[in-house]
Amino acid sequence: MRYQTLIFDFDGTIADTLEETRRIFNRIAPEYGIREVYEHELAKLRHLSLSELLKHLSIPNRRVPSLLARGTGMLRGNITQLPLINGMGEVLNELRSHTRTFGILTSNASANVDLFLKAHGLRGLFDFISSTSKLTGKAKHLTAIRKTFSLHASEMLYVGDEIRDVKAAQKAGIPIAAVTWGFNSRESLSSEEPDHLFSQPADFLRLLDAE
Repeated sequence: MRYQTLIFDFDGTIADTLEETRRIFNRIAPEYGIREVYEHELAKLRHLSLSELLKHLSIPNRRVPSLLARGTGMLRGNITQLPLINGMGEVLNELRSHTRTFGILTSNASANVDLFLKAHGLRGLFDFISSTSKLTGKAKHLTAIRKTFSLHASEMLYVGDEIRDVKAAQKAGIPIAAVTWGFNSRESLSSEEPDHLFSQPADFLRLLDAE
């Protein structure tokens, strides 16, 4: 396969955490003076970039780190009970046999990811779990991962479900596969021109055709 190092986002890409995240957000929103997010809004919100989403929900940038830390901490209590994206387990096992390095880069807490992967029998597939406390800090981390493993950008592939994932990979000069089953919509992801756009986990197997 062309890509010898696959790096995955976690929330919405591997783990189906959207509804639990919304529930936690709504629980703590009153403490921050922020309104709740209702289920019927999600279809509209899926078209928004991160900055547009924060503006729509009237969340000041200065409150984001605290919200993120609080939310990921609360998520830990139920993380092992959350579902894997349907079909991802089989696809991850297949892809792993064709690659040299497997990793995760997420805005979630590394401990959460570790617990989730162990609960689903997938922890052994991954060489590393990297976490960034900044929602917009993934480009720097992708560059650091490339240097740490002495990789060429062209042999790496980042996989994510959000516009910010696509932009981070492009900023780092690393190919990006956007998946449409997570937070952002297919239309919004496509407009960012990712290298690959997948509608279901089985679409990853197309990458094996490049072997």
